[in-house]
Amino acid sequence: MMCGMASEETRIADTRTEMPSTERGVSTAPGIRPTAPAHAWATRLVVVGIVLTALNLRPAITSLGALLEEVRDGLGMSGSVAGLLTSVPPLCFAVFGVTAPRLARRFGPAAVVCAGMAAITAGLLIRPYAGGTAGFLAASALALMGIAVSNVLMPVIVKRWFPDRVGSMTGLYSMALALGTSTAAAVTVPLTGALGGGWQSGLAVWAGLAAAAVLPWLPLVRSRGAAPAPEPVRTAPDGRAAPLRITRSRTAWALAVFFGLQATAAYITMGWMAQIFRDAGVPAGTAGLLLAVTMVMGVPLAFVIPRLATRLPHQGPIVLALGVCGLVGYAGLYLAPAGGAWAWAVLLGIANCAFPLALTMVGMRARTGAGVAQLSAFAQSTGYLISIPGPLLVGVLYQHSGGWGLPIALMAGLMLPQMAVGVLAGRDRTVEDEAGRA
Repeated sequence: MMCGMASEETRIADTRTEMPSTERGVSTAPGIRPTAPAHAWATRLVVVGIVLTALNLRPAITSLGALLEEVRDGLGMSGSVAGLLTSVPPLCFAVFGVTAPRLARRFGPAAVVCAGMAAITAGLLIRPYAGGTAGFLAASALALMGIAVSNVLMPVIVKRWFPDRVGSMTGLYSMALALGTSTAAAVTVPLTGALGGGWQSGLAVWAGLAAAAVLPWLPLVRSRGAAPAPEPVRTAPDGRAAPLRITRSRTAWALAVFFGLQATAAYITMGWMAQIFRDAGVPAGTAGLLLAVTMVMGVPLAFVIPRLATRLPHQGPIVLALGVCGLVGYAGLYLAPAGGAWAWAVLLGIANCAFPLALTMVGMRARTGAGVAQLSAFAQSTGYLISIPGPLLVGVLYQHSGGWGLPIALMAGLMLPQMAVGVLAGRDRTVEDEAGRA
């Protein structure tokens, strides 16, 4: 895939201003020689590794959601602890994701992702048999730590290995992530029944998929010569590496807030949408199917949207289109939740595709792999911190108001700033230009 691409990469690297708009956001830094093409076998392994990694970034969460009642009963877990458990993923993503760029600089992105997949494998295998709530939480945190660093480094690997294919590779990654999310939610319960009905086996089985994701990264870790050469590091006058002042970039802040608000909407949807339909009189089985439809919408669109985004100089129109779908979906939930349930599920599924768009913009808003690493860590860590209170606040409003009017108004209200900051994040500029270096 990458053989014979050296001349094209050299042309792309010559100057950002001479590129057509369809290629913007996927160049290397001006004045920096692009990385050498990788061996064909290594490129194929990276593609396999990206897909398998993406498949494993959500089953640890959605498989637990499917069996949460059984886990609570089996461990004697209180309702408050169960509520804490549902808030652990974004917290771990925020806390552990910050460490990813530093680890990648020291060990290489492939090695860190490989270790992340191993951590997911160990965590998923240990937690059902940990013997108590504390052990269950600790093993879950281990798996989530592996997910967190891989979340951050996937855009970095795409940028480093496929600098001229950011959109298509991000789309492939996002599609696999959506597929893993929806598959784990849909098959965990029947799979548990097929394995004998024990929730332990129903959760532990996903460790096998994580173990498979370790394998393609091992040859890449052992054969560093097959990887693209690291980009030259810009230095300060004293000879030390000049850090990117990421917090001085307005685009970085806009992207972080956009990431956080779309994550808030996604977690609220996953946690509460089925209950909204059930309270409106929709049968429980149908409500679960409606949620599955919302999640499955991300599979094809997660491939289409990143490819479209990289062909536009400004991603604001896509942000606005997704936002309008969300607003119409929320209005439908408020006015006729049962009557138009299938339409609202589809529209909210489209709105939730702001996630692959955010990942694509991470790759487009920085010129170099190092810049992408810092921007990805900053946007995702800050964003996941922003997303933590949303699902909890919806629950509080629902409990105190006795209905879904206020929670749905909150969801719709959050969509407006999401659209505003998304338009700002979609402008054709890079964080290196805005932030400068020390």
